[in-house]
Amino acid sequence: MAQNSLKRLFTDTMIYGASSIVGRFLNYLLVPLYTYKIAASSGGYGVVTEMYAYTALMLVILTFGMETTFFYFANKYRDRADGVFATAALTVGGVAALFVGLVLVFLAPVSGAMGYGAHPEYVSIMACVVALDAFQAIFFALLRFQGKAMKFAALKLLFIVCNIALNLFVFLAAPVLYVKCPGLMGWYDPDYQVGYIFVVNLVCTAGVTLGFLPEMRKLRWGIDRRLLGEMLRYTWPLLLFGIAGILNQVADKICFKHLLPGDEGEVQLGIYGACAKIAMIMAMITQAFRYAYEPFVFGGQRSRDSKESQAVVMKYFVMFALLAFLAVMAYLDDVLKYIISPGYWEGLRVVPIVMVAEILMSVYFNLSFWYKLIEQTWWGAVFSAVGCVVLLAVNVIFVPRYGYMACAWGGVAGYGVCVLLSWAVGRKKNPVPYKWLPIGGYALLALALYGAMVWLRPAAAGWRIVLNTVAVCVYVAVVLFNERVLVKGALKSLGSKI
Repeated sequence: MAQNSLKRLFTDTMIYGASSIVGRFLNYLLVPLYTYKIAASSGGYGVVTEMYAYTALMLVILTFGMETTFFYFANKYRDRADGVFATAALTVGGVAALFVGLVLVFLAPVSGAMGYGAHPEYVSIMACVVALDAFQAIFFALLRFQGKAMKFAALKLLFIVCNIALNLFVFLAAPVLYVKCPGLMGWYDPDYQVGYIFVVNLVCTAGVTLGFLPEMRKLRWGIDRRLLGEMLRYTWPLLLFGIAGILNQVADKICFKHLLPGDEGEVQLGIYGACAKIAMIMAMITQAFRYAYEPFVFGGQRSRDSKESQAVVMKYFVMFALLAFLAVMAYLDDVLKYIISPGYWEGLRVVPIVMVAEILMSVYFNLSFWYKLIEQTWWGAVFSAVGCVVLLAVNVIFVPRYGYMACAWGGVAGYGVCVLLSWAVGRKKNPVPYKWLPIGGYALLALALYGAMVWLRPAAAGWRIVLNTVAVCVYVAVVLFNERVLVKGALKSLGSKI
C-alpha cells in the first residue's frame, strides 16, 4: 500500500477536519440562537430551512461539477494546471454572474412562485450569496490542489467567526441598543429577524471572497475553448449527478410546504430543520474527508496501490462514522438536545434516522470514485436520479400523513438505493476490494450497542450518561484493538508532523 499517500491523506484530513468540525461546532452557536429567538410556532425557522435548501441546490447547479473536473484535468495536464484553473474559474464566474442578473430581472415572479412575494429581497440576497459561493468553490479547489490546507482552513473559519459575531450582534446586542439608543438604531427592525440572517450571510461571503485577491491577481484571463469543451464533456454528467444528489438532501425541504401546506407546514419544516442540525456532525466528517480524499484519489489514480488504498480508507471512514453516530445517540437526550429550544424537541426522534441517511450518503460518496476515474460519470447521474425518485416517492406518499418523519426515512431509502446500485455496477466496471466483512462487523457492533442504550435506558439522567458512555467506550476499545497497527502508525505520523 502507498504508505506515504495514506499519511498525507491522514494529515490533510486532520487539517481540513479541524477547520470543518471546529467551524461547524462554532456555527452550532447559531442553532440555539435562532431556535431560542425564533419561536417554533412562528414558522420563521422553516423559512430559513427552505431558503438554504434552495441555496444548496443552486450552488450545485452553478458549480456544475467543476470542482471535481478541475482536479481531474489539473492532474491530467499538470503542465497546464494554471490554464485548467483559469478556464474553470472564469466559466463558473460567468455563469454565476448571469444567474444573478436573471434573478434580479425576474425577481417579482420568481419570489412570488417561491412564496416570498412579500419579501423578494430574501431571494435576491441569497442569489448573490450562492453566486459568490460558486465562484469561491473553484478557488477553494485550487487551494486543495496546491496543498494549501492552512489557508483553506483559515478562510473557512473566517466566514464562521464573522457570521457568528454578526448574528450575535443582530439577535442579542441590537435589540438592547434599539431600546437604549434608538437614534443609533434607526436601521434596525425587531420583526425582521429572518431577513437579517440572510443579510449577514451575504456580508460574510463577500468578505471571504476578498481573501482570494492574491489568486485572482495571478489568474490568467482567458478561457481555453478546446479545453473547456473537453471539461464540459466530462462534467455534464457530474452536474446531473450533483443535482440528483443534492435533491436527495434538500428535496424534502423544498417540497414540504407543498405536501403539507399552510402554517402547519412551515412550523413542521422548522422543527425538522432544527433537529436535523444535530445530526450534521456526520456531514462535518464527510466534508472534511472529501476535501482531503478527492486530491488523494485523483492524484494517485494511476497507482497500482490506488484500489487497495480506497478499500482500506472506506473501512476507516465507516468505522469513524459509526463512532460519531454512537456518540451523538449517547448524549442526545441529556446534553445535545439543549442545542435547540424546547419548542423544537418534539422532532428529536428524527436524529438517528437522519444520521443513518448521512452514513449511507458517505458510503455512496466513497463508492462513487470508480466511475469518475474511468470517465463514465454519467453512471452517477443515473444512480442519484433513481435515489431521488425513491426519496420523492416516500415524501409524496407519506408526508401528508406522517409529516417530517417521512422526510427522514425518505433519505434513508434514497441513499440506500444509491449505495446498492453503485456497488452492484461498480464491482463489474471497476472493482475495488472493499473490506465488507470488517465494515459489516463494526456496523453490527454499533447497532447492538445503540440497541442496548435504548433497551436498558435508565430513568435517571446520570445513569443514562454513564451507561451510554460505557457503550461508546466498548466500541472504541474494540476498534483500537482490531486496528492497533493503524493506530500506532497514525500516531507516529502525527507525531512526526508536530
